[in-house]
Amino acid sequence: MAETERQLTRRLEQVIMNLLERRAATSSICPSDAAREAYEGDDEGWRALMEPARRAAWSLAAAGKAEVTQSGRPVTETEARGPIRIRRAGRQRHGSG
Repeated sequence: MAETERQLTRRLEQVIMNLLERRAATSSICPSDAAREAYEGDDEGWRALMEPARRAAWSLAAAGKAEVTQSGRPVTETEARGPIRIRRAGRQRHGSG
């Protein structure tokens, strides 16, 4: 049975949260980390999961469960241009950096 877009987003959200839980509280991940983890093959097929992984990251950010960052700063989906990182919500460092 084919996975729906909603099911894929939910699965990637879980993968993202699991990856973040296994990392230090101050660490972040790339959407490609989630795409690779979720992909069940051993070829380059994980690349097809990149946009769904980004969508899952934005969904988690909207729910307050994660933050999407660029250059270590939280960004909104409309602000983001180029590569993004994902980190746990509420774990940002204060001060310069």
